[in-house]
Amino acid sequence: MLTFAYPIYLFLLLLLPLLWLLYMLSRRSRKGRLKRFGRPEVLAPLMPLVSRYKPAIRIAITLTALGMLIIAMARPWGGISEQSTNREGIEVVAAVDASNSMLASATDDQNGPTRLSSAKVMLERMLDAMSNDRIGLVAYAGEAYTLIPVSSDYTSAKTFLSTIDPTQISSQGTNIAAAINNASASFSRDSKIGKAIVLITDAEDLEDEQAVLDAVKAARSAGIQINVIGFGTSEGAVINTQDGLFTGDDGEVVTTRLNEELARGIAKAGGGIYVNGASPDALSMLQKQLKEIKRTSLSTSNLVTHDELFIYFAALALLLMVADAFMVNRKNSVLSKFTFFKKEVSK
Repeated sequence: MLTFAYPIYLFLLLLLPLLWLLYMLSRRSRKGRLKRFGRPEVLAPLMPLVSRYKPAIRIAITLTALGMLIIAMARPWGGISEQSTNREGIEVVAAVDASNSMLASATDDQNGPTRLSSAKVMLERMLDAMSNDRIGLVAYAGEAYTLIPVSSDYTSAKTFLSTIDPTQISSQGTNIAAAINNASASFSRDSKIGKAIVLITDAEDLEDEQAVLDAVKAARSAGIQINVIGFGTSEGAVINTQDGLFTGDDGEVVTTRLNEELARGIAKAGGGIYVNGASPDALSMLQKQLKEIKRTSLSTSNLVTHDELFIYFAALALLLMVADAFMVNRKNSVLSKFTFFKKEVSK
């Protein structure tokens, strides 16, 4: 069954009969002008090379070529074909800390890139290197929010990652337990698939350490590996906001520091690794750790596609235009020797 991706272009085919009508009117006008000089049967011998049929043939070829181009523009599809892909990979959920402390500098330079922007760059590079794995995304501060469950849609994952903004989150804090629980719930229910959480955090302002350990224990019992990427420095940095430096309830400027000890403890209990995000090898170390997780066959994806046919119509249009370019309105010297239609003269 022939279908079209852009059927609205087919309305342009209505121009073809209009162009044919204009051609017929121009031919009639030409005959009228010739009659001013004399009768057609008298003028015909004076124009022996003028063909009576080639102009009609040429306009027919031109209009047919135009019609083929219009159909090609409408992108015709033929029969439906099925393609199946079988991929081996794992499921990864990135849990991104979106607390106010992530707006502080990721380095000792107070004007350096923020911890959140550095984390986004690293995750984007991780997504670019992925091909077969599934990815999910969770943002958390005082509470955790699932932005996208595990899927193979890396483009959507990047889009949602770019929208994470601590200034848009009213419930502040660093609720790592909620992040781990939320990330664990974002995985598929297939126990055979390898699963890993990549926890992005500065591990500061922890609300309940015991709750975190309980969440890590629950994730491990479900076969989920937890890796932690820490952003920030032990020297600490102030938090720059649109309203100036961030201050606490006492009015003092807040200095936020990376709690590497806690971050390492979470990674160790989660069966993963801790990596400082400032390390030039941070991404490669994380990727190496994820590659050690056993790959399994993910669900087969059946892609229903259409056979593209526009190329055939475009090629036919090109052939017709080439034929028209080599055709002239004069009679063919070879064919003119033959009389295909001969009028009988009455005696």
